[in-house]
Amino acid sequence: MIAIPARFSQSASALRYRAVVTARALSEAVLRAGGEPLTVHPWAPSGQAGPADVAERLGFADGVLLPGGGDLAPSRYGAEVAHGEVYDVDDEQDGFDLAVAAWALSAGVPTLAICRGTQVVNVARGGTLEQHMQDPHRDVLLPVAVNDPALAAVLGTAPGGEGVEVSCYHHQRLERLGAGLAVAATAGDGTVEAVTAGALPGWFLGVQWHPEDTAATDPAQAALFDTLVAQAIRYRAGGSSR
Repeated sequence: MIAIPARFSQSASALRYRAVVTARALSEAVLRAGGEPLTVHPWAPSGQAGPADVAERLGFADGVLLPGGGDLAPSRYGAEVAHGEVYDVDDEQDGFDLAVAAWALSAGVPTLAICRGTQVVNVARGGTLEQHMQDPHRDVLLPVAVNDPALAAVLGTAPGGEGVEVSCYHHQRLERLGAGLAVAATAGDGTVEAVTAGALPGWFLGVQWHPEDTAATDPAQAALFDTLVAQAIRYRAGGSSR
């Protein structure tokens, strides 16, 4: 059971109202890996939710997938002014996602974070974001160098080697790393493209790219979802999720 916080959408072609949605490619990637993707409605009245609230709702989850989406409010990481390129900020979305990240990492629930999800984890751990990159990684395939041996093994590459090609769509990036996070992969311009959290309980991986974009045809990207589901199965069985 993989819990995926939904994203708020102003419209959806099949509905007459505003919607809560999960990207189809993301759900399908979890299904192909053998997991059951369960969309969870973000609930954080006035932009506030606590780990205890999230724990009560997500207690069924064997794993968590924090997906991409719009930008976090800069005030969430101590920035007083928002850059003009910051978009789709939603206070309730932010409050819920941050609470999910805090709960999952402290409880040791296996967690895969993607794009915005990685930024959420970084902010939840006290880190900051660069609000707008000089050269955004939007709709591009980029090679990333992987320096973490465990991530390299999952992706089928050698640590420090040529790395893998990934699908990126982001205009923000991690600035100051949050507590307990370590860089696992970088792009050629120095952008942190993956982080791990070896000192925290449970299994965690955050990637700035979108593995769901190519998971159907790229075994390296599919392996990220395979690993999440494998760790979730171990967690459900009561074993270590590492």
